[in-house]
Amino acid sequence: MNAKGKKSKIDQVEEEITSYERIITKQKGIDPETFDFDAEFKKGYTPEEAKAESIKRIREWWGK
Repeated sequence: MNAKGKKSKIDQVEEEITSYERIITKQKGIDPETFDFDAEFKKGYTPEEAKAESIKRIREWWGK
């Protein structure tokens, strides 16, 4: 509303429609097709063993 109390004639602002290119990348990490979560869960690692195993796998994955 303006100073005199009348409603402005412009009710909405139109924005230009912009199309952006999408780049789809494959997410890195555990591949569910080759990694069997049920088999890993059945191994029953203790927390210390699980930590050591995860550190070993991360280092292998990073190539250290």
